[in-house]
Amino acid sequence: MGLPPLSRGLVAGAEIVFGGRRHLELAAPLIRGEARPWPSPFDVSGVLAERGRRVVVLASGDPMWHGVGATLLRRMPPAEALVVPAPSAFSLAAARLGWPMEGVVTLSLHGRPIELLRPHLHPGARILALTSDALGPAAIAELLRDGFADTRLTVLEALGGKHERIREGIGPNIAPLNLVALEVVASPGARILPRAPGLPDHFFEHDGQLTKREIRAVTLSALAPRRGALLWDIGAGAGSIGIEWMLADPSLRAIAIEARADRAARLRRNALALGVPGLSVVEDEAPAALAGLEPPDAVFLGGGAGDALDAALAALKPGGRCVANAVTLETEALLLARRATLGGEMLRLAVSRAEPVGGLTGWRAAMPVTQWIWDKPA
Repeated sequence: MGLPPLSRGLVAGAEIVFGGRRHLELAAPLIRGEARPWPSPFDVSGVLAERGRRVVVLASGDPMWHGVGATLLRRMPPAEALVVPAPSAFSLAAARLGWPMEGVVTLSLHGRPIELLRPHLHPGARILALTSDALGPAAIAELLRDGFADTRLTVLEALGGKHERIREGIGPNIAPLNLVALEVVASPGARILPRAPGLPDHFFEHDGQLTKREIRAVTLSALAPRRGALLWDIGAGAGSIGIEWMLADPSLRAIAIEARADRAARLRRNALALGVPGLSVVEDEAPAALAGLEPPDAVFLGGGAGDALDAALAALKPGGRCVANAVTLETEALLLARRATLGGEMLRLAVSRAEPVGGLTGWRAAMPVTQWIWDKPA
């Protein structure tokens, strides 16, 4: 069975044992109480309904690492549970490959878009990625064809079990329980997402409605992302601010509000292509679109603010930050008026780029941007 004595005793003494059908079958010789397989779709409400009884939940590996233990303890006090971890698939894979864990990126792609890999595709990176099923490794290999085809890919199947198998490349009959190890090699011209804010403009599909690279980098610095924070990107256009906000840390979330259907569709494609498929898109006009949304920790307005500005300031959490950029005199006047009544910091940002002038080179100025930064009193 592979269970230590403590775990075997807990299973044998349980009134109810929850788990996947495979786990319940493996533990069947030990189970004396009622065996309950997980419902589909997966839901832990049945476990919570039995609080106070002797209940065991079966899980493979470390249940607190992308596992059911973490799910349960978000909904019940840790003091009510005893978690008995075993080596995770990540730990087993690192041990088999001889990779020091502190230098490895670990990702769970189980039930999640494989595009989450994109921000981690840097030359020399080592990545361990859990997949959903037997088709996962091939899907990852397909994603790597665009700029990372020479990456070394190893599939580790059924780790820790009697059918364990480790193969380089995509072989036949891959076990549904598998993990993919990547040693990243980038081809010339591969799209590598830098860690600093201010991605090149050409990384985004856009129709000109885009906060340009230099202004975007300053704007993200002004927004000052903090772990777990939620951003409203109002009038999102190509979605560059919300996308780079989420790239700053996996815990960050963003809602992009965009009224035009073509831009909203383009925004979704950009989010997927740049590795943040979790970006939420609201396709409606602000301020009406803001009603009912989760209150934000930060707000960005990049176009004509209008009525949306006051609605956003009202929704902003105490202690939250608003950053608004203006390129027109009318919007600038609105921001100046808000600064006069609310305070905050005002900046004028100007960028010039060297461009051909006849046979020579000269500076061509972009439209200046006025930026208002305001922190809502806590």
